[in-house]
Amino acid sequence: MERKSNEIEAVMMSLQNPAQVDNLSRFFKTGPGEYGEGDKFLGIKVPQTREVVRTCWKGCTLQDVEPLLESQYHEIRMCSLFILVKLFAQARRNPAEQGRIVDFYLAHTQYINNWDLVDLSCHEIVGRWLLDKDKTLLYDLARGGKTIWEQRIAIVSCLAFIREGQVDDAFAIADILLHHEHDLIQKAVGWLLREAGKRDGRALRDFLASRYGTMPRTMLRYAIEKFPEEERQRYLKG
Repeated sequence: MERKSNEIEAVMMSLQNPAQVDNLSRFFKTGPGEYGEGDKFLGIKVPQTREVVRTCWKGCTLQDVEPLLESQYHEIRMCSLFILVKLFAQARRNPAEQGRIVDFYLAHTQYINNWDLVDLSCHEIVGRWLLDKDKTLLYDLARGGKTIWEQRIAIVSCLAFIREGQVDDAFAIADILLHHEHDLIQKAVGWLLREAGKRDGRALRDFLASRYGTMPRTMLRYAIEKFPEEERQRYLKG
């Protein structure tokens, strides 16, 4: 019997579009010394990948997901993460299985190695898992993540909390990453601050009051993007 992973990989390979590969490689910075160095693309659009998952994910196991997640191709890794999100949601009445999925996800972060792969998966898996649990894991990733992707997982996972009206952890982890040098972390922190501010504008303004003068400009611009223009300009002008 053919493995499910082989079937899914074959479907994905059939959708490749070489005409889009160069554009995607440039967009996701795959050149020497860039954050996505060496990544390979098939030229498949995200909606196409989602459609493959919609038709193929049922019956998948973690054993099926693993070779897909370890693929050299970005879109196949994305496909595997979308499947993991489905499996996690399906196991909502089985905490032990959800825990296995979270452990699997965290054990394979070396393959979750670009901002889109992080942003489309971590809050749906790690964030949802931690909603009613101790969140030390995310603080540890923020402080000591081996890569910027693990640190990005730490902050973006807080999106699940924010959507449930819980903003404290987002602010606390943002504080840990406040002076991070990489713009992909600055953008992620600014984004999550903005999202937290939509839930609690006063808390965001209190957070910014003693920090906006020293935080990276990119982070600040993202955080205050939805402020009234006059107020936004006051922050930008110090």
